[in-house]
Amino acid sequence: MKKASIKLITLGCSKNLVDSEKILGQLPTGRFYLMHEGEEAADIVIINTCGFINDAKEESIDTILQMVEARKKGLVREVIVTGCLSERYKEELQQEIPEVDAWFGARNPGELFDYLRAVYTDANPERFVTTPPHYAYLKISEGCDRTCSFCAIPIIRGNHVSLPVDLLVKESTLLAEKGVKELILVAQDLFYYGIDLTGKPLLGALLKALCRVKGLQWLRLHYAYPHKFPGDVIQLMASEPVICKYLDIPLQHINDDILYSMRRGHTKKGTLHFLEKIRKAVPGIALRTTLMVGYPGETEAAFKELAYFVREMRFDRLGIFTYSPEEGTKAYGLGDPVPESLKQERAEALMELQAGISYEINRSKIGQVMQVIVDSEEKDFFLGRTEYDSPEVDNDVLVEKAPGLLPGQFIQARITGATEFELRAKPDHIA
Repeated sequence: MKKASIKLITLGCSKNLVDSEKILGQLPTGRFYLMHEGEEAADIVIINTCGFINDAKEESIDTILQMVEARKKGLVREVIVTGCLSERYKEELQQEIPEVDAWFGARNPGELFDYLRAVYTDANPERFVTTPPHYAYLKISEGCDRTCSFCAIPIIRGNHVSLPVDLLVKESTLLAEKGVKELILVAQDLFYYGIDLTGKPLLGALLKALCRVKGLQWLRLHYAYPHKFPGDVIQLMASEPVICKYLDIPLQHINDDILYSMRRGHTKKGTLHFLEKIRKAVPGIALRTTLMVGYPGETEAAFKELAYFVREMRFDRLGIFTYSPEEGTKAYGLGDPVPESLKQERAEALMELQAGISYEINRSKIGQVMQVIVDSEEKDFFLGRTEYDSPEVDNDVLVEKAPGLLPGQFIQARITGATEFELRAKPDHIA
């Protein structure tokens, strides 16, 4: 019997990527030939969509329409849509794009497997790693119990559900056996991990267990809520060399009126105290944050306060989003009074400010010898990262080519130059 080729296209965040890898990991290879992205032709195309903000929705719909067109040309036999967009808008999408063969949401992959006449098990840790083989994402929980006014994640993904520690350790062990050296922990709120299981945070206990997994050399923390930071996690970040001195903690804003309307549960004073506390407890930590401009009620004074905050805090890494009104959220009733052109202007102003900060920080590293993980080989150099940089979103290190250098290696590299978002280096020692 000829195998059916399945191509899975992943859109959106790293949490979606983990979902795709678990789907691919459990599809029976005796029946299916599996592809992630890749060439256009395939018997079955599965699109794992994103429905978080307008740009992501548009990208998802454009991709669906492209695959429908490929189906009309005979390049694809079936088009299946799953993920966040179809979780949220399934009925409307079925009417608008009837050419799609099947629609599934984000919460129950078992339904997709039933359609494919296969079996899906939540407790199965097998994954088909689609990232470079030396790093992978580990999703430690699903959904969110926070009630941020602008966010549709609880609507799409439901309440917070933590995965058991033993299952995550088993999954991490299998990933390490496949060659993964860097594990990037992701969740909607890392600090909330375990509260639904035991009534108390368990992130510290999970990190301790993961630090003992043979082969893992870096653990990186993404997406932590700036409220009730577990003290044991701070201690671990300061003392455990496997845990990168890096934290992605989306703050969204600093103006108290905006934070209150956003229902963030923290204030400007609390945010400043937290940043001071963690920088003092973990010297040299790289802080990444994301901020939102154009939220309803963001006055010029509130934006200037945000810009001053960015200037003073000197974040190592910064991402900017413009506000997008989402149906069903608390903020949706506030309308969208800030003009799109002004949102873009404010976003560009903050990124220009951050570019100058990043350049100064990067210039200060010239002459230092730093540990770098090599991600890929390009035509004229190798592309790598320090422990202060996450893949795709942060700075790159352009490493001079040298004999014996290979992707996946950890090396010592001397920093020789810098731009706003890149470092240049030459190998100082290759293990």
